[in-house]
Amino acid sequence: MSKRDYYEVLGVSRDVNEADLKKAYRRLAMKYHPDRNQDNADAEASFKEAKEAYDVLSDAQKRAAYDQFGHAGVDPSAGAGAGGFGGDPFSDIFGDVFGDIFGGGRRGGGSRARRGSDLRYNLELTLEDAVAGTSVNIRVPTLVGCETCDGSGAKKGTTATTCSTCGGVGQVRMQQGFFSVQQTCPNCRGQGTTITDPCPDCQGQGRIQKHKTLSVKVPAGVDNGDRIRLASEGEAGEKGGPAGDLYVQIQVKPHPIFRRDENDLMCEMPISIGTAALGGELEVPTLAGKLKLKIPAETQSGKVFRMRGKGVRSVRGGATGDLLCRVNIETPVNLNSRQKELLREFEGSIQEAGKHHSPQSASWMDRVKSFFDDLSL
Repeated sequence: MSKRDYYEVLGVSRDVNEADLKKAYRRLAMKYHPDRNQDNADAEASFKEAKEAYDVLSDAQKRAAYDQFGHAGVDPSAGAGAGGFGGDPFSDIFGDVFGDIFGGGRRGGGSRARRGSDLRYNLELTLEDAVAGTSVNIRVPTLVGCETCDGSGAKKGTTATTCSTCGGVGQVRMQQGFFSVQQTCPNCRGQGTTITDPCPDCQGQGRIQKHKTLSVKVPAGVDNGDRIRLASEGEAGEKGGPAGDLYVQIQVKPHPIFRRDENDLMCEMPISIGTAALGGELEVPTLAGKLKLKIPAETQSGKVFRMRGKGVRSVRGGATGDLLCRVNIETPVNLNSRQKELLREFEGSIQEAGKHHSPQSASWMDRVKSFFDDLSL
């Protein structure tokens, strides 16, 4: 007998999303589950059919192959064979569809070595160190494997014993209405073993709190938000499991002169009215030393000068950025009477010439006049 279309089996359309697909399967699984339909061969067959359909359609690659080639495009063994009743019928069901209801799927037996947690360390750097690269020693509080018990948690000369409650499986089966479900063993908390004589140094945890001093090599060109991964320098794993990783998060301190914008450096530089009007030469700081910058005559406030190759080379490679210097014309303050007199004389000579010396001011005044003329219409 030919197989029914998988979408038809689950009662969904061909464009169904993952969430609705899961809901449809859950509804059928609960309806036809053998615990609710004992000695009902038709219900068992419907349950297997629904599971086979869900196994294929919930896998993106299998679903794409099925959509293109039908049943011939998927491995037949991915269906009923994977979810048969010859062993634990809940091995796949409760680990996926009902896991969110009953708290997880089936777990293997024996003492479980778990990977340690990853850690994060915030490292503050000056802009100079971030651009040039540096080596820094950091002190990190973490959990390390107990040397007294070699991470086992048991007193030296003793070993952990198999949990008598779960038989080393780490989970116990419980009956809830129509369903037989598995829960974490309350005696060993899912470990599968118990320690009757714990290590006096780590109190049976297998790990102790300690500060580690590590040397971090910071590559040149790092920026805010970059991370450096130190493999296996995180917390020690449980029961001899592998250690986690340490992620060093880079934070660059504000600089008194420069601001970084990707690979470019920006700075603002005050210049006098005289230098702006007549031109001149200024000494400009860079991260590599001092340079001379030529200011042309009649430079306006806000003008940006680009010094190529004086920025930052990114840690990811590529060309070195530029240094962008923005000039701001500074108004003189604390003038004496003679300086004020000279300025009034200078301002008067400028006004006599009108637009010739102040093109921006004249243009702005023309726009203002046009604006008020339009309002009066």
